[in-house]
Amino acid sequence: MSDAHQPTFLVSTDSDPVVIAINGKANYLNCNTFREFIDTMMRKGTKQFVLNFANCTGMDSTFLGIMAGTAIQLGKKAPRGALVITELSKKNFDLIKNLGLHHLLTIKKISLAKPEIEKKFSQLEDTKVSDPNEVLKAHENLTYANTENAIKFEDVISYLRKQVKDG
Repeated sequence: MSDAHQPTFLVSTDSDPVVIAINGKANYLNCNTFREFIDTMMRKGTKQFVLNFANCTGMDSTFLGIMAGTAIQLGKKAPRGALVITELSKKNFDLIKNLGLHHLLTIKKISLAKPEIEKKFSQLEDTKVSDPNEVLKAHENLTYANTENAIKFEDVISYLRKQVKDG
């Protein structure tokens, strides 16, 4: 298993929907790889994604904001796309629910066998840490997804806006 700073994002682009297995903790230090992959696949026309959290040890608000932004974008597609979340631990489900994202994401109990993941999936190459603009956008996605999140993240958003402005 990877350390907290370098999770493994395993992807299957040959499947429909595209499946991404997250191993380790997904956070602002490492989720740029995930965001870039999702953006690339959506530009290619992909509208269906499954995120498997069986081996995800945690996630932060930046990663949650990227998921929210992805779900919002997919919801605007015609026909409508979907971001399906599977095999959430109670801790990760609670994070999603506390931010009201369970109304935006499709949560299912699909299980992927570990040997199948290892055979059919490839690992995303690690890229640089998310820049402040992307971290800001992720947090703004959280407030767009659920207005109650505005108070939760007002200090973070204010700090990031200043950092981007002064950057």
